Amino acid sequence: MSLSSDHIEIPKGNLDGFKTHTKHDVLSGFLVFLIALPLCLGISLASGYPAVAGIFTAIVGGLVATFISDSELTIKGPAAGLIVIALGCVQDFGFTGGVDPAKDFQAYRMALGVGVVAGVYQIILGLFRVGILVNLFPKAAIHGLLASIGIIIISKQFPVLMGLNPQGSPLELLAGIPSFIINMNPKVGMIGIMGIIIVLGYGYIKNPKLKIIPAPMLMLLITVPIGTVLAVGVEGSYTFNDHIYKLGQKFLVNVPGNLLNAVTFPDFSGITTETGIKYTVLFAIIGSLEGVLSAKAIDGIDPWGRKTNLDRDLLATGIANTMSAFIGGLPMISEIVRSKANIDNGAKTRFANFYHGMFLLICVALVPSVINQIPLAALAALLVITGYRLASPHEFMSIYREGKDQFIVFVSTILGVLATDLLKGLAIGIGVRIVIHFIRGGSIFRLNAKIIPERDQSVTIFLRGSIIFSSWIPLRQDLQRLLKKGKRVTLDITETKLVDRRVMSRIDEWTKKFKENGLELSVRSRVRSIDE
Repeated sequence: MSLSSDHIEIPKGNLDGFKTHTKHDVLSGFLVFLIALPLCLGISLASGYPAVAGIFTAIVGGLVATFISDSELTIKGPAAGLIVIALGCVQDFGFTGGVDPAKDFQAYRMALGVGVVAGVYQIILGLFRVGILVNLFPKAAIHGLLASIGIIIISKQFPVLMGLNPQGSPLELLAGIPSFIINMNPKVGMIGIMGIIIVLGYGYIKNPKLKIIPAPMLMLLITVPIGTVLAVGVEGSYTFNDHIYKLGQKFLVNVPGNLLNAVTFPDFSGITTETGIKYTVLFAIIGSLEGVLSAKAIDGIDPWGRKTNLDRDLLATGIANTMSAFIGGLPMISEIVRSKANIDNGAKTRFANFYHGMFLLICVALVPSVINQIPLAALAALLVITGYRLASPHEFMSIYREGKDQFIVFVSTILGVLATDLLKGLAIGIGVRIVIHFIRGGSIFRLNAKIIPERDQSVTIFLRGSIIFSSWIPLRQDLQRLLKKGKRVTLDITETKLVDRRVMSRIDEWTKKFKENGLELSVRSRVRSIDE
């Protein structure tokens, strides 16, 4: 997008922006809605929640968070990265996977109670302006966490794609993939495989008119009629290759005909239990971490270079999460895939997020019967692809190229998560990073720095030892103070043993910030090498 004479002024999400950019924001909101609908349904079902829960989340994210956050282009909604936490929560509260609907409903209500409290925690984090604490988490550990979530999603959703419902650990389910293929329900499996082919093949479509329809919606437009023809949702059975397979409504989405009937209030009886405390912390930490990082990533590709107040965005997410959980919704974050689509579709202001939520509300309120024709296998196909993208070989190679230290932390986090759980796995990754740092002679929070004033409003910060992710907080405070004083700053890292890649990326961001204020931040080093 060119910022020529047609785009002199930066779009703003105020009343004037609402009036001026309605055309662009409505169109983008509608196209994002087409992406969000199947993803919201799939993420919700994969989380052990009712299908409509994910819709509630995106509706609240659009209609509420839009007016609190100042993030102009992010889309708020349920995210694949929180599936493992949500599913673990309902399972630990007694979820049976449909065997006992009464127990499943109670587990769902208790998980909602956890969601409300986690949202309150996020509100507190936002009010106390602790968005900066994201820097306490090393990049490699975060990427390892997301990759492990991707692996777990694949393991859990591949059987659903095949029309099966086996139980077991992620590693057991991964090992069982050949068996799932052999024993799949042919009609259901055909829809799941078709869904994967359509989404993966979307990039090869050359027809621009067909490309107007987002891949997830195109997949539904093809698989829903196929499911109808194959009578996947009709109760009964069929024989294929001398084997009898069952069909029925359980292979289709199920949302209530009256949206108000789907509203479910939380049960707070479990929030003081070990399970409740554990998942409250997980939702608050992982959700806040992923949301803040997503918002920063979207800021990086904003055509107008607008920046989000991360503390305010965290506050908005917390308020929206509290409201969402109170009516039966999943936790939400600033979702990066939908936000990127929002930018690509020409959104100008935050109201695109509002319109995407409004379209979801209209859809689920007026045409639930259409939604109930969607095969679960098609949604599972979307999630398998999402999981693959989180844990793709490219992600492993990308981290490997950043250095062996980063790769060790990355792999350690993945193995830690798969062997234990998300919180312990993340702690393992951080612990490994700290151990490596100590081996290299560094300290944790102490910044070995000396500030030397020079003439002409210039200062030099001499850094020593090892500078890692946690060292950034005191360094950032120094830079912020010097920026306010109007100082030109030189960072001298010639005597450092190690500078974390994440710290260098933050320094690059502050170099731009200094430049925007008519100042200079430069780095003096022998070799600009990071980590190794």
